This record gives sequence, structure tokens and C-alpha cells, in this order.
Amino acid sequence: MAQRFLYIFLDESGNLDFSPTGTRYFLLSALSKERPFQAYRELIELKYDLVEAGMELEYFHAAENAQPVRNKVFEIIRKNLGGTRVDALIVEKRKTHPTLRDVVRFYPIMVGYLLRHILLEHDLNLFDEVIVYTDVIPVKKKRDAIEKAVKKTLAGMLPQSAKYRILHHDSKSNMDLQIVDYCNWAIYRKWDMGDPRSYEHIRSAVCSEFDIFQTGSIFHY
Repeated sequence: MAQRFLYIFLDESGNLDFSPTGTRYFLLSALSKERPFQAYRELIELKYDLVEAGMELEYFHAAENAQPVRNKVFEIIRKNLGGTRVDALIVEKRKTHPTLRDVVRFYPIMVGYLLRHILLEHDLNLFDEVIVYTDVIPVKKKRDAIEKAVKKTLAGMLPQSAKYRILHHDSKSNMDLQIVDYCNWAIYRKWDMGDPRSYEHIRSAVCSEFDIFQTGSIFHY
């Protein structure tokens, strides 16, 4: 029997400035899928179409790409959402208690919650390995906090026969990190700006958007 691998790609939006000058929301999104990764070929073709049209485009990044480029990327993503799920955790930052704001506490709680939710939606006995990707994280404290959350969650939920890894790769080298960036950007725009236009392209794959402090009524700033 062929081995099966579950891939989870993580991305975030917003900052960790817990003050009136920071972003209103912090979002953590995950793209979960198995191979084959159908969108790759079309995205590569689009990249070189754009280069041949005179653009100097190294990789796709929703916040930096021009709207005509975003439109083309979202169309490719939309056509290739079969077998893909997108889950997002939304943090309204002003409801975050001061004791939770340090990355050492914040990331393990938020990443752990999101991963547990995703893993509960899969029959983990079917997979030989779960591979979690993030973009390169230059800040060691943050990287260690995320790794701690991923390893603790996977070790606690996977069957003993299953393996797991967490890989920090530059998103420029990984199309699915670029795709989850687009998905996360679309969800963030919907929540932060009330703009659902990009979200409509990925709606069919969005399985959850959980506002973790939805029932909270205390604002800390």
C-alpha cells in the first residue's frame, strides 16, 4: 500500500503589537492537503507568462502583487481547491489578556488550537506522516514557540506508527506557502476591512473561521 502524507501549510497576518496602533486582528491560517498539488503547473506557467510580459516577478505574495496578478492567481487557486481545506483562527487582539501576549505563550496556544482542530477532522490512522510547513522564521524565540506547539500537538494526537516533521522553508521556494499566503490574505481582508471579494475565490475550501475570543467582552486597551 502506498504511503500517505498529510501536508499542512501555515501562514499568519497582522502583527503582535497589542496596542491601539497595532492591527485589530491577528490571523493564523492553515492549508491542508495531500498530493498531487494540482495548482503548481498553472502557477509556474503564470509566473513565466508575467516575466515574458515584462514583469520582474520572483514569487507570488498577495500583499505585494498588483491586483491584475492577484486576480490571475486567485483564479488558479479557485480551480484547484479540490481535496483542499482551509482553516483560520482569528484573534481580536484587544481581547487578549496581557498574560497571553508574549510569543512564548501566545503561539503555543493559538497554533496548538488550530492544529488540534484540523487533526480532529482527519482519520489520522490513514497517514504515515504529517508534514507541517511554515515560512522561514528568523526570530528564534518565535520559531521555538511555534515548533513547541506543533510538536506537542502532533505527538499527542498522532498514532504511534505515524511520524511528523515541521519544516521552515522560504515561501519563495514553495508554491503552497504562496497559496496559503493568498488564502490567509483573503480571509484577513474579509475580517479586517469587510472586503469579501478575494474571499469568494476560496470560499468553497474554507472549513472554519474561529474567532477564539468571540465570547469575550473585556477590552484590554
